[in-house]
Amino acid sequence: MTHDATILTHLRRVADTGVSGAALASILGVSRAAVWARIEELRRLGYEIEASPHRGYVLRAVPDVLHADDLLARLGKIRIIGRDLRVFHETTSTNDVIERLAIDGVAEGILVFAETQTAGRGRLGRHWISPPGLGLWFSVLLRPKLSPMATTQLTVASAVAVARAIESQTQLKPQIKWPNDIILNGRKVCGILTELSAEMDRIRYVTLGIGLDVNQTRDDLPPELLAIATSLRIESGRTHPRANLALALIHELDEVYHRVNSGGFARISDDWASRCNTLGERIRVRSGDRTIRGTAEALDDEGALLLRTEHGRLERILGGDVTIEK
Repeated sequence: MTHDATILTHLRRVADTGVSGAALASILGVSRAAVWARIEELRRLGYEIEASPHRGYVLRAVPDVLHADDLLARLGKIRIIGRDLRVFHETTSTNDVIERLAIDGVAEGILVFAETQTAGRGRLGRHWISPPGLGLWFSVLLRPKLSPMATTQLTVASAVAVARAIESQTQLKPQIKWPNDIILNGRKVCGILTELSAEMDRIRYVTLGIGLDVNQTRDDLPPELLAIATSLRIESGRTHPRANLALALIHELDEVYHRVNSGGFARISDDWASRCNTLGERIRVRSGDRTIRGTAEALDDEGALLLRTEHGRLERILGGDVTIEK
């Protein structure tokens, strides 16, 4: 644990009681001057730390920032996802960062956040708008023991994890639109982008990218997106601490990833089906130059969508742009 993480952990533990500089210096094995320097750096990041001659240091308020050391200190026990965590002030795309780490041979589970992205991307080459400090823009490196054809399981499982985290932190009731959109009141609040590097029968690595609109107001959204996009703040009427939401997301993602790797996709699929707004609906799927219409019936064992076409044939859909037809 880093010095910053240790300091914040102890400040949270003692709450209003406070902890002295001497005690922190002893815990860290450094001088009181070094402790003071780290406290000043934390203050610069926005942590309100009061210094009292009688109680020592007291944590009064925390900023709405993503601080890697603090997140790791608060994360607790996880299996794989989040065991290494990095935060960038700005990057092109967190998926780009993960791809470079994957090529360098970094172990799976590393998670990269960015406070803003200059070239965030969604599915089908779309641009993902990532305003600074208002959402959660992050990617995870995975090396699952799955066949390339089963990669859709990861998208499905990730959608379930995001929906669970949103519900636990906000009490909102998100729905899932197959394959990768999280919906609140008919508008998109989160997108999931799964990028794959594989051989014929083996996955080298998967880059799982997630963009969640958290604290945007309607004024923060481009006019052309107002009819189709939303945020947790717009839907709930209040702001949400992004760090708390990030921690919930990491735990849920870690849990569903463990289940997928352990052969437990069926249980995740049942949860997905209970949240999905696509099943039972007449939909139109556009994949390249091909458009298929029919009724979405179920997921198969690998996470593909089973679509009953207008001609009664059952089609297995692995991806595409889905529109629900009214």
